[in-house]
Amino acid sequence: MRRELSYGARALRNRSALKLVAWSVPEILPTAVYGIAVARATDNFLAGRAWPGIAWLGGLIAAACLGSAGAKQVYGRLGDLVEPLRDDLVRRVVGGALRTGDDSAVARLNRQVEIVRDTFAGLVLVIRSFAVTLFGVLTGLLSLAPVVAAVVVPPFLLGFALSLAVLGLAADRVRASLTADEELAASAGMVFGGVRDITASGTEEYAEQLVGEPIEAHAAAERALARVAALRTLCFAVGGWLPLLILLAIGPWLVGRGVSTGTLLGGLTYVLIGLQPALNTVLSALGDSGLRYVITLGRILDASAPAERARRLRDVNGYQVRMRGLTFAYGPNAEPVLDDLELTVAEGEHLAVVGPSGIGKSTLAGLVCGMLEPTRGRLLLGDVPPAELAADRLAATRVLIPQEAYVFSGSVLDNLRYLLPDSTVEQVGDAVAAIGAEALVTRLGGLEADVRPGELSAGERQLIALVRAYLSPAPLVVLDEATCFLDPEAERRAEEAFAGRGGTLIVIAHRISSALRARRILVLDGNKATVGTHAMLMRTSRRYRELHGHWSPTTTGQRRQIQPAS
Repeated sequence: MRRELSYGARALRNRSALKLVAWSVPEILPTAVYGIAVARATDNFLAGRAWPGIAWLGGLIAAACLGSAGAKQVYGRLGDLVEPLRDDLVRRVVGGALRTGDDSAVARLNRQVEIVRDTFAGLVLVIRSFAVTLFGVLTGLLSLAPVVAAVVVPPFLLGFALSLAVLGLAADRVRASLTADEELAASAGMVFGGVRDITASGTEEYAEQLVGEPIEAHAAAERALARVAALRTLCFAVGGWLPLLILLAIGPWLVGRGVSTGTLLGGLTYVLIGLQPALNTVLSALGDSGLRYVITLGRILDASAPAERARRLRDVNGYQVRMRGLTFAYGPNAEPVLDDLELTVAEGEHLAVVGPSGIGKSTLAGLVCGMLEPTRGRLLLGDVPPAELAADRLAATRVLIPQEAYVFSGSVLDNLRYLLPDSTVEQVGDAVAAIGAEALVTRLGGLEADVRPGELSAGERQLIALVRAYLSPAPLVVLDEATCFLDPEAERRAEEAFAGRGGTLIVIAHRISSALRARRILVLDGNKATVGTHAMLMRTSRRYRELHGHWSPTTTGQRRQIQPAS
């Protein structure tokens, strides 16, 4: 929060701020005078002197007119103060977007910049009004009766100081609530989207834990926000009501020591009309507009400052995949699917993962792609766990194609370049040719033709997803049985295209032929694993020999047909 407040303070260091302060001075006069005018008018009326009392009230009206003239000029100077801040934020957002290509810059430019400008302007007005009121009341109380000022001002300042301390706590609680809300939405969306698979695999307990923890975190964040709201109410009671109660309680004592009834009433007027409304307004503004200003400005500064953004995202140093003691279980009492796995997949390597159905191949893919977190051990992408990467950075680093490929309604071209929107038609055409999807694109009517997902076969959807992944700039590609609905020849062509694409390729194999095309093979057997080349595994791994035995020779001179291994 200190960074956002410093940014606002720098925006106030210009001539427009000085002019705004200068035009605020006339407003101090009516604030300082109204308590004195009420005190003197009351004393005169009680003494039977009506005209002097009326004259004091007339003077109060004249002072209010002078103050209103100053207020008119304040609003004119406010635009000169706020618009340069808006221009600076726009430059930051546009500059950051040009450097990073971040599509979310549109949202920051259209909405978040306007939120910061409006909340900053509102805060300037509220804080200015609070300062004017406080200075005017102090001046008036000291002129009226210093003893009353000594009774009223300390608890007011105490309540205001406490409110400032609570403001920092409130900002942290709001951030925590927003984070918890985002995590809950992500977890719930993932679980709802996989209800059928969860039911089929009997992992309801794990799904309950996956959603239950974000729910508890969100509930705790909301309870913390409620406690902060209660603290704000307490701060207002200390600063707004305690001075009034103290003044009423010692009123007889003050009157007994020569303080007039009018002076006591003037002191009460300063509290009720000056200090209490000012404190209530500034607390409400800081708790609402202030938090919106801090949080929204923080998002803009994070996105537009490359050094800060690099620190926050903990950018990937390469895309090597390292597993150290990697263990994962679906639930605290479940047997581990993967147990103490040690493996390094170097940059540019081609790895195939084989094993019986349900052995944990897709679980491993989910861990590599950051969709699951290890129960124990570590998995590093470069030098960073995938869970610690921001979503946009993780998406730019790896692409996962699952068995059930995603295709949306729209043109063929939009579907194919979904992960690289600025790709050219030539680049798309090269990707289509590399994967072997020319016949499919032709059948659909070309790149500009509309795609109706429900009319595509599972294999056709896989081809579209494969072209999309091939075109993606991500250096790590994970194919989780992404070719299971293709015939062996189409599968071979697609996998060889990815192997020649550059970058790292991890293939969760549907057929053992995928393993023969890989540089290394990882065999999952129970919760144990063996890694090696085809020749080595044929000598050392019984499970691999069993999987390889699913091959059945065909007629001489033809490619042997491969049966599913999992």
